[in-house]
Amino acid sequence: MTPPRKPKIRIKFNKAGKVRFVSHRDVARLFERALRKLRLPVAYSEGFSPRPKLSFGLALSVAHESDAEYLDVELNELPDVEDLPRLLSEALPDGLNVVAVLPLEPGTASLQQAITSCTWRIEVLGAPQDEVTAAVAEILSSSELPQERVRKGKSTVADVRPAILDIEVEGPTDHGVQLVANLSTETISLRPTELVGLLGIDELEEGRVRRTHQWMTVDGIRCQPVSPPDSSTRHELRRAS
Repeated sequence: MTPPRKPKIRIKFNKAGKVRFVSHRDVARLFERALRKLRLPVAYSEGFSPRPKLSFGLALSVAHESDAEYLDVELNELPDVEDLPRLLSEALPDGLNVVAVLPLEPGTASLQQAITSCTWRIEVLGAPQDEVTAAVAEILSSSELPQERVRKGKSTVADVRPAILDIEVEGPTDHGVQLVANLSTETISLRPTELVGLLGIDELEEGRVRRTHQWMTVDGIRCQPVSPPDSSTRHELRRAS
């Protein structure tokens, strides 16, 4: 007889300020500690060294900030989630702020499977806006963008153009130029740091980088992992895509 599925919750949180220098693995440890502190009925793996059943979304590079990080937690029983954003935020260090918690329907796809793209705000330093704008236009007009990548010690060349869904030059910042980029996370993915390199401008550097959204697609409609489309959000989400 198949045992019943255990309930899961999805947590959305921000990562900003000094904590942006904390690694993805250490963020996981901080959440494990917070969940223990609140005595939530977290499910554990079996075996010699049981681990809490946590599943994060796409890893965020060290030094990058985010308004849209996600974590799925498997539980032995479903707690009241109304006060969990506040309680978890209080149990976490400054800069990690939980903004939403919701129960997941059985059979919900994992974050790694569901996320199809991310929106990034990328500050670039070292070049005037007109030069950055021209470089972005050249990228968007290109049919191919070959890039060398090293995986497990082996060098390969991949066309990363399909990973660039859109780039907008938003305008100047106090120190550089602000880009807003939508980058795919599917078959071919591209990191913000790699995108800055593709601009091909000598002395160009990456400034502050912030992930503002992670997106999944449900029935052809782009939506956030805590806001699946329904009758009230369908029109708005269709416009956003």
